Amino acid sequence: MGLFEVLLLAVGLAMDAFAVSICKGLAAGKVTKKEYLLCGVWFGTFQAFMPLIGYLVGSNFVKLISMVAPWVAFILLSLIGGNMIKEALGPEEEVSPGFDVKTMFMMAIATSIDALAVGITFVAVPVRIIDSGSLTNVVIAVIIIGIITCIISMAGVRIGSVFGDRYKAGSEIMGGTILMFIGFRALITHLDSSNTLADTDTIFGMLIPLIGTLLGALIIYAQKVQLSDKMRAVLVGFSTGIMLSVAVWGMIEPAVDGISVDAHKGIISVTIFFCVGVILQVLLDKFVPHTHVYSDITEGPESKLSPMVKAVLKEVIHHIPEGIALGAIYAAHFMKTEWISTTVALVLAIAIALQNIPEALSVSLWLRGAGAKTGKAFLMGVVSGAPIPLLGIITVVLIVLFPGLLPYIMSVSGGALVYTTIEEIPQIALKQDNDRGALAFTVGFAAVMLMIFI
Repeated sequence: MGLFEVLLLAVGLAMDAFAVSICKGLAAGKVTKKEYLLCGVWFGTFQAFMPLIGYLVGSNFVKLISMVAPWVAFILLSLIGGNMIKEALGPEEEVSPGFDVKTMFMMAIATSIDALAVGITFVAVPVRIIDSGSLTNVVIAVIIIGIITCIISMAGVRIGSVFGDRYKAGSEIMGGTILMFIGFRALITHLDSSNTLADTDTIFGMLIPLIGTLLGALIIYAQKVQLSDKMRAVLVGFSTGIMLSVAVWGMIEPAVDGISVDAHKGIISVTIFFCVGVILQVLLDKFVPHTHVYSDITEGPESKLSPMVKAVLKEVIHHIPEGIALGAIYAAHFMKTEWISTTVALVLAIAIALQNIPEALSVSLWLRGAGAKTGKAFLMGVVSGAPIPLLGIITVVLIVLFPGLLPYIMSVSGGALVYTTIEEIPQIALKQDNDRGALAFTVGFAAVMLMIFI
């Protein structure tokens, strides 16, 4: 675990304290600078000492922990993150307005107890910030955690005293999401014998689309945000243009170059796997119940799933080929593949992030309109984009282990992207299902692609 991961971990752990600090600001009303600092010091100090205690205790069981180290990190961080999200969606808890020692001590313990378990993961996943001993690196890590928690807690008190409680649930959900992602990365890194995920560019690239999703979902906290039909059409057109560009120039064209130096053989193979991608996406479309938030059309088999879950499932289906595409292009970047430019990976990640902003916003707004609370609408909007980094990581590891799969996976992703993108447009204009039209488009697209390259 390097500096970047420690910073992410610190922010994630600080979200509990941030949420409580907001409540303190709400309860106290007018807060002095001394009280800002007092709150920050309490939460920051306990947030720093708890993981240190966890590390020292866990060190006594290092041999046992090392046998299941990544699984320990994955399970603990997933449980902690999941609990934070659960609490965010649960009933509001009353917070005492006072800053006395007894009150602050109890709250500091409550918000930092999760960090005790995180300290154990420092044994499972060693901290490497500087070239020094394990304990020194852990001490630096907990100092960073304490300082960040202190600053964020002070900001939370200020926000609570000025803006109200609309950021509370969102902050807890974001913190839980960050912790769960770190746990998942620890597990995948263990399974990745090629050390692909030690590459900072790869990790950063996986996070870029998620940043777009978070930004889009966060807009839900702005009051009176609504999307007219015209604006929805504009956003869909914007997203469609991005995804078609990614499919054609980011996936299909490089795949043709990568399969064979013989263009004829290359395009035939690409076309076959392009169609495989379309078929896979059609199967998901037919067998997974989902609701299109732009047009309120529900597809798939009958199900007892709630409309909100179906809306999220639609975005999950939509994001699957994007995650595979992202993983494929970053695998090529990691392997320094000659037929793919080194700048393509970053451009593709940014492109996906840009189109994720309106999509996450639309999902969150639809969910809020369907009766979900703002915090829950935000969470579901973020969850809808989770397949992108998760599938991206899995795809990177798979391709690095089996490099020959790269152009074929890119072809599959290209076909799936084209189908799922084209399916959405007429639904906005006609308010009806467009599966047949999307299939017809992909057939025509594949036919012309064959003619051009052959």
